[in-house]
Amino acid sequence: MRNGGTKAAHSCGIQTAWTEAQDPSAAVAEVAGAIDRSRIAQLLIFFSPDYDVAELTAALETAFSGIAIAGCSTSGGITPEGWIEQGLVLIAFPLEGFRISSTCLEDIGHLDVASAASSVRAMRRALDQRAANRRGQRFAISLIDALTNVEETVVSTIAWALDGIPLVGGSAGDALTFRDTVMIYNGAVLRNAAILLLVETDFQTKLFKTDNFEPTKTKFVVTGADDGTRTIHELNAEPAAREYATAVGLDPQQLSPMSFASHPLTVKIDGEYFCRSIRHLNTDGSLTFFCAVDEGMVLTLAQPRDIVDATREELDRVEAALGELDIIIGFDCILRRLDAEARQVRKEIAALYCRYNVVGFETYGEQYRSMHLNQTFTGIAIGQAAPV
Repeated sequence: MRNGGTKAAHSCGIQTAWTEAQDPSAAVAEVAGAIDRSRIAQLLIFFSPDYDVAELTAALETAFSGIAIAGCSTSGGITPEGWIEQGLVLIAFPLEGFRISSTCLEDIGHLDVASAASSVRAMRRALDQRAANRRGQRFAISLIDALTNVEETVVSTIAWALDGIPLVGGSAGDALTFRDTVMIYNGAVLRNAAILLLVETDFQTKLFKTDNFEPTKTKFVVTGADDGTRTIHELNAEPAAREYATAVGLDPQQLSPMSFASHPLTVKIDGEYFCRSIRHLNTDGSLTFFCAVDEGMVLTLAQPRDIVDATREELDRVEAALGELDIIIGFDCILRRLDAEARQVRKEIAALYCRYNVVGFETYGEQYRSMHLNQTFTGIAIGQAAPV
């Protein structure tokens, strides 16, 4: 994809713009020049971790003075024209047809659940006042610092305080370096934080999630783990990496992010399987995960379905439910991209995302209602239907 402030306008009034410019000030100038800044209610920004975040934030505050801004670093951007591995993606919500309230939870590594829930409820009250007598469809978007390892606690707290309003979102990334994920919120640069947007719109919406794995008969019992670091030391009373590698037919020294993406582990909750993806292999033979793991947990080895077919089926279902689909704000696990690359179907997935106007970012974890997930594509689809 070329450099330059590429843009797309959508029937619901949302504007999107993106660039692969490597200089943060130049990147902001390009996306700012590509959109109409006169009637924007809220900006969502997804950006490469190699930008100087202070310079990026300052440039955004100058270019979009007076406009609320929220965003995070990523492991890749998704645009209506395909993936970008480096650059900046912007989503601009309009004043017409959308009412938005937001809050930021800081120091989430030591989350005060009562205080966090109170902040979310205050955000709901603020939206009630802003919406006046209008009552459209509501949804919430979460952005969470992935390296705090507390998404489960944050998501369950937010979902509780939202009291039934559906939640979707993603964990910030840093291009698989696992060194520094960062958030921006109204001029502040934050780490160890979570950002929440509560959106009410006059347009039809549909929350969704999709994955491409199914369970096998191979089971592992976690017999040694450090839940604070999401690290498993033993599976079935054997060194974790060796036991896992044996099950998937690999040498432990050959394990890589590609291996983990192709052979995910899952946990069964209320009759449904959810992925517990491996983040990396440690030198002591332990495995660190993207999601919480505990001793006594039973993990099931999964086998992949066709990722293109699985994704197409879900997006077709979403489009059928909405009638005419306008835009999808999506949160796609970085491991799905690695899996697509390993199976040489990345172009096919990118074509699907382009067809359905997906815009978003590649994550270290996905949020869906009250759960934190891995190796999943979640999102909120907004229809073209006339305001309800």
